Amino acid sequence: MNKNAPLYISLIALVASAAAVFMSTNPQPAAPQPAANADTASVEETLNNNPEIIINAMRNYEQKMRDEAAANAQKLITDNIEAVNNDPDTPVIGNPDGTITLVEFFDFSCGYCHRLYPTLKNIIAKNPDVKVLGKMMAFVSQSSDYAARAALAANEQGKYTEMYDALFTSEGPLTEESINAAAVKIGLDMAKFNADVNSDKVKNTMSNFSSLAQKIQVNGVPSMILNGKMLQTLDESVIQNAIDELKK
Repeated sequence: MNKNAPLYISLIALVASAAAVFMSTNPQPAAPQPAANADTASVEETLNNNPEIIINAMRNYEQKMRDEAAANAQKLITDNIEAVNNDPDTPVIGNPDGTITLVEFFDFSCGYCHRLYPTLKNIIAKNPDVKVLGKMMAFVSQSSDYAARAALAANEQGKYTEMYDALFTSEGPLTEESINAAAVKIGLDMAKFNADVNSDKVKNTMSNFSSLAQKIQVNGVPSMILNGKMLQTLDESVIQNAIDELKK
């Protein structure tokens, strides 16, 4: 069966129900016709004469599906909130003791993540009570995984923010060579860096990030969670307004 068949069946049932409600509140003149076809003919006539019933029913159904999806997504976040907000291996920019937690799932090779980068830097500068946790994904390009592991290796030397800035401000596509050059530029101990990039700890942290993203159904980047609530936007004012609400 086509995977969309249940949706079509539900829509048909919804439209029929809407038509029935409409007919009950707007009685139609009786017409002589075979009893077996009366209901079908009446529904068809009602829909033909009032096509807005179909449009409204579909809009209501789509909104219901969106609301249910949002509620399910929120439950998944709530069920996994400890891993979302309090994983000790997740690097932090901003105030590590901040009372407001903004978690970002991102990929260093993601164009939209690059657009969000200056916005988050502004948010951090304006809100000293906000800490931003970075959970790196690695699926946009071949360099994504190495860039993410490099950032975690830099975190082992207390220089995650410097590497985060360097990779997001690097010109041109990221490569292993350009990432290593960034590590040198920010003053990392390269022997330790090379060991940490390939360490089990860093690989396990990346695996944990990926597993968490699957559990809470983060299907794209950038995705943000502000104090346990999903926040999907690139607009600085939307993020700031949400933070302001939390401060009230």
